[in-house]
Amino acid sequence: MMRFSVFLNARSMAPDEDRQLIHDLTDHAVLAEALGFDAIFMPDHHFNGYMPIASDSFMFASYLAAKLPRMHFGFSVVSVPLHHPVRFVERINILDQLTDGKLMVGVGSGTTPEEMIGFGVNYKDAGAVSEANLALAEQLWAKGMEDPAIEIDNGPHKGRVLQRIAPAQYTKGHAPLMPVAMKETSTRRAAENGWPAFIPAFTPPKIGGTEPMKHVAKYYGIYRQMLEEAGHAPDVVAKALDWTTHTYQCVHVAESDDQAREELEIILRSYQDAIEREAEFNARAESDSANKKTDRTPNALTEDWIGTWCLYGSPETVIEHLKPYEELGIGNILCGTTTGPLTEERLRLGNQTLQLISDKVMPAFKVREPA
Repeated sequence: MMRFSVFLNARSMAPDEDRQLIHDLTDHAVLAEALGFDAIFMPDHHFNGYMPIASDSFMFASYLAAKLPRMHFGFSVVSVPLHHPVRFVERINILDQLTDGKLMVGVGSGTTPEEMIGFGVNYKDAGAVSEANLALAEQLWAKGMEDPAIEIDNGPHKGRVLQRIAPAQYTKGHAPLMPVAMKETSTRRAAENGWPAFIPAFTPPKIGGTEPMKHVAKYYGIYRQMLEEAGHAPDVVAKALDWTTHTYQCVHVAESDDQAREELEIILRSYQDAIEREAEFNARAESDSANKKTDRTPNALTEDWIGTWCLYGSPETVIEHLKPYEELGIGNILCGTTTGPLTEERLRLGNQTLQLISDKVMPAFKVREPA
């Protein structure tokens, strides 16, 4: 019984487009709820016109939560080094309360040096800052009023917390933190805590390829084995697997395969143009050794990128593609339905995809109402 969720990953290309994008993504999310999608996920990105809602996606999620009380909300993913651990915990707790626990917080160390330098973090230090922030967050969630103060001294993040985090969390412990099940430490964190995970379709340093299922099956198998060996109650394991997520950055469905491929290429050309515009600023950020990336994503118009990051075709083709993922045990398919600059035509194509998935794809997977 596979879930379908929507990833709000659209870009604007100029300041005067930001407001319309916010309104258009609100309408897209409302449509997704009406059509039976289970969750709305949002990214965490900053600067350069990249996904304006993502500069504070917790705030945008809170706004949508008031409009869409049935929906679950998730983040794919929060760049942990960019967030002071106190604000990280406070925002999660508020949204956990507002959604009655229908919250999943994807976590990672970030992918973009430009974003790191804007927050005073060196890219090479991002992993260490992330791990320390997550450890501090756990201490903050556990702290009572009379417990000793928690000292924070982690890269750019400083402080001394004397009392407790308010509000308290709604979810026992706290809302689940969903890592990408690629590194052993991240996979084990999800498994031992009984949390869902994101299951990747590639193995670095190559971020792309035409055999995604080979990677998905490997990482899912490792995660599931660790989860089942962790000694959780059956309902904890079931809930974690129910929301274990495989992501497609670009999902496009049309009445025929030919139409879907033609429209997909239009979408990806616009997306790649945006990526290339942003490359200049990324290059400035990588001007010293502390901020050099070690991996590169293929051009979006290559078969390697399409093979890893795209799901497209007629409803029948999409169903055929997803059946092996259902059989493997993937619980949630996260669909990037607004990838690239959000023009009026792009929004029309995104809404077309939502409608066809709802009408013709979801029934093949016996989608349930969210708990």
